[in-house]
Amino acid sequence: MAEKKKMGRPVADTEPVMIRMERDMIRAIDDYRRTLDDLPTRPEVIRRVMADFLEKVAKDR
Repeated sequence: MAEKKKMGRPVADTEPVMIRMERDMIRAIDDYRRTLDDLPTRPEVIRRVMADFLEKVAKDR
């Protein structure tokens, strides 16, 4: 799995992924990111959560 970045633009070898989310989910993401010391952006929080999830799934296999 890729190393986590603190903030900023993702590495060059990436693609945008556009998704729609309900406002309640966006609020929950914003609430969660405000609990983190480095206050990551929404996209960064989503990348981190997905990376953690995929790492866990890989370990469970």
